Amino acid sequence: MAYIGKTYKFQKDENFREFLAHLGVPADKVEYLLTSKPSQKLEKDGDNYTLTTIDASTKEMKFKEGVEFDESITPEITAKTTFTVSGNVVTQVQKFEDGRSITLKREYSDDQLVVEITTTGWDSTARRYYAAV
Repeated sequence: MAYIGKTYKFQKDENFREFLAHLGVPADKVEYLLTSKPSQKLEKDGDNYTLTTIDASTKEMKFKEGVEFDESITPEITAKTTFTVSGNVVTQVQKFEDGRSITLKREYSDDQLVVEITTTGWDSTARRYYAAV
């Protein structure tokens, strides 16, 4: 788990605009998300993990593997979220009240993080690429 505690900085994405369009994200938020260059870091303390995303603000998500919790996506939207950790792959599944779900599969290596994003009713995959810093 050499990726634990390492910071990864956003580099590029594929199909992310299409993913956001499928979700119905408002245009102003789409542009913000497409131009932001966040960093991510995963830390572990015993059985507890903290996933930190740093951009214009810092968002910390604390979780235990396999334990569902309420994740605040926006002030109006909450998901039931579960993480699993298998080697260098950390998978996050967000389930929403309307029956939709989003899966974010983070695959870590020494020099990069690739996040594959899929969702209910969309027959494609978005990818976001991060470089270790």
